[in-house]
Amino acid sequence: MTRHTPKMILIPYKIVVHPASPAAAWIVIGQVHAGAVRYALRPTPEQESLLLEFCAHARFVWNLAVEQQTWWKPTRTAKVVPYSRQLAEARAECGWLRAGSSVVQQQALRDFGQAMKNFLGGTHRRPAYRKKGLDEGFRIVNFKPGHARRLNRKNGQVFVPKIGWVRFRWSGPVGDARSFRVKRDPAGRWWVSFAVVPGPVNGPGTGEVVGIDRGVAVSAALSNGEMYSTPKPDGKAGRLQKKLSRQKKGSARRKDTRLELARAHAREANRRKDWAEKLSTDIARRYDVIRVEALAVKNMLRSAKGTVEAPGRNVAAKAGLNREISRSGWGILVARLEQKAPGRVEKIPPAYTSQTCSQCGTTDKNSRKSQALFACVSCGYSGNADVNAAKNIAAGHAARGAGKPPAPKREPQLCAA
Repeated sequence: MTRHTPKMILIPYKIVVHPASPAAAWIVIGQVHAGAVRYALRPTPEQESLLLEFCAHARFVWNLAVEQQTWWKPTRTAKVVPYSRQLAEARAECGWLRAGSSVVQQQALRDFGQAMKNFLGGTHRRPAYRKKGLDEGFRIVNFKPGHARRLNRKNGQVFVPKIGWVRFRWSGPVGDARSFRVKRDPAGRWWVSFAVVPGPVNGPGTGEVVGIDRGVAVSAALSNGEMYSTPKPDGKAGRLQKKLSRQKKGSARRKDTRLELARAHAREANRRKDWAEKLSTDIARRYDVIRVEALAVKNMLRSAKGTVEAPGRNVAAKAGLNREISRSGWGILVARLEQKAPGRVEKIPPAYTSQTCSQCGTTDKNSRKSQALFACVSCGYSGNADVNAAKNIAAGHAARGAGKPPAPKREPQLCAA
């Protein structure tokens, strides 16, 4: 059936919906923790074609809403026909859209309304167009416990309207979910995420404090001397990227290489997420208070290329540093700690934590002999530089400039209420 564009769908901005997580273990939306338990979906070829149709419907409606949003002005009122009625009119005009699920298309509009609300609230970026092959997914609400069931030790089934029962790999109980999201990643893998909020990880109750210093050579150094690093990439993604650059655009081989490259990146991301999950759970179980540096990771990952009028310097070196920061999992580790240990994570100003001696409190840049060695010029203490910084973070030292008197020595302890 020929696809044509129906009339524009007008969307009111004050739409309150339950924020569902798009195929992620946890997502923080404002001060609300919205989680999802994700499973690998295993559709048949016939079901996969229907799932792709549903993804196309959701993407089509979302992009129409984004296009309509570009016409919006601050002086324009919200006195428009309700969006659900206009969607019904669009479905009546377009047979291709009418053949899909109305629930999927309505949820795409509500997701856009939530995205606009987040944008106007200043917490997220403006909603952008979704692209085929990159943003494939849709959400189903009014989920009931009987719509997901276990078949055997390894397999379960979930009921998708207008498609039927679709198998997924059973890796744990679904929980008390009210909605779920189906998503296809760039590597061609299908996922189903049930919107549930896992409970926090309980601490030992001993009042023990730990400081965590994040770096590139050592991804996470703890104040007790333990050091952890994310799994290093195997280099396959880099080789595939070079191979892709030499292939002709639009060719079948380039398409295959691009898919293989996406799978290589997905494997690296999976290893990094697995590392963060295991380490964050272990730290949350062993310590009651967790102190980290208050790093603006998003700002640190900005490019140094500058503008045409004011070009940047050392652009290639800064790009390499950005890649290493991303691979070190700075952001995901702290995010998972905040979600697993709510109210127990404290952020310390990062200034001079790597130049301050954890034994005598003297701040001097000459004490940092190398990336790995710290040797205090005042008291003679020497040790690993990352562990020394982690001890300062655990003690909650405030930022002090060079030349100022050292702070009194004290052991890590709980902050006063």
